Amino acid sequence: MEVNKDEADRCIEIAENAILERNREKAKKFLQKAERLYPSEKAKVLLSKIELMPPSKEPEIKQRKPAPKPEKPAEPEYTTDQAEAVKRIKKCKDYYEILGVSKDSTDSDIKKAYKKMALQLHPDKNKYPGSAEAFKAIGNAVAVLTDAEKRKQYDMFGPDEQRNTRHHESYTRGFEADVSADELFNMFFGGGLGGSFTNSNVYVHRTRFRRTAGGESTHQNHNHREQQQSGYTLLLQFLPIILAVLLSMASSMFISDPAYSLQATSKYPLMRKTQNLNIEYWVKQNFHNEYQGSVRRLESTIEEEYITSLKHSCYREKNYRESLLWKARNFGDRDMYLSAQNMKLPSCEKLNQLRSQG
Repeated sequence: MEVNKDEADRCIEIAENAILERNREKAKKFLQKAERLYPSEKAKVLLSKIELMPPSKEPEIKQRKPAPKPEKPAEPEYTTDQAEAVKRIKKCKDYYEILGVSKDSTDSDIKKAYKKMALQLHPDKNKYPGSAEAFKAIGNAVAVLTDAEKRKQYDMFGPDEQRNTRHHESYTRGFEADVSADELFNMFFGGGLGGSFTNSNVYVHRTRFRRTAGGESTHQNHNHREQQQSGYTLLLQFLPIILAVLLSMASSMFISDPAYSLQATSKYPLMRKTQNLNIEYWVKQNFHNEYQGSVRRLESTIEEEYITSLKHSCYREKNYRESLLWKARNFGDRDMYLSAQNMKLPSCEKLNQLRSQG
């Protein structure tokens, strides 16, 4: 039994250390073992003490929080090629350089170049800063270079014109399309014209010309050039007008006049106003006797036509102001920038007034 006593004493020693570590279960386990091996008063006393000890707490295992994953930098919404295309156009000095074509390029070459660049620069696909201005620039370029008369004037006076440092004029030299860049885009890409693009679809502003240092004019008057044309060419020019007049006269025999006009004329002298929006319109003298339809429905049509016309005019006013702002920013002309910012938009103002009434 003496061997058991030594083993029991060793168990009691382990239990005492466990008590110091406040490990109740471990101490109780070894004290009970000591009692089985060699019962003693010391083991009994310690067993009674550990009954008063609180249960042992399992060591808490601190879980490391996973390190936050580094956020991926936001990917740019444009490609390198798209960015380079915008940067290149900002450095261009004339329309040929913008489209990347030579002066002897055909209309077909110019249109192909525009189509390729328009898909790359359209603001819906290219989010690089300045893409909208670049998109407008290629629109102006194709509008001028596909108009035979304007291209001729641009080749004669545009690229060689001395830049006025006071006004900081751009390479447009006053040649700007009267249609918006989006309208031009629609003409080429399914905008109802099947990709066709004729001179009748685009109108450009007349060009401003300066005098040379010698005081002589750098160009001849447009009317003077027309007088030099042959009679055969003049006939071809006026032939569409003659045909239009003949067709109008023929159609008037079968189509009755409209019931109203948005402008006063000799045929429509009586002014009326719509009941809803107070839009002015003019009718014939015998309107009350001749018109048999619903006046309310007629006035609804008049208001719809009038508002649609205002929307188109408002769009053109905004587009023109944006083009002036872009020029001013591009050439650092503060006076032009302030003038463009303060430019009135009468059609837009009238449209807002009508919307507030509705």
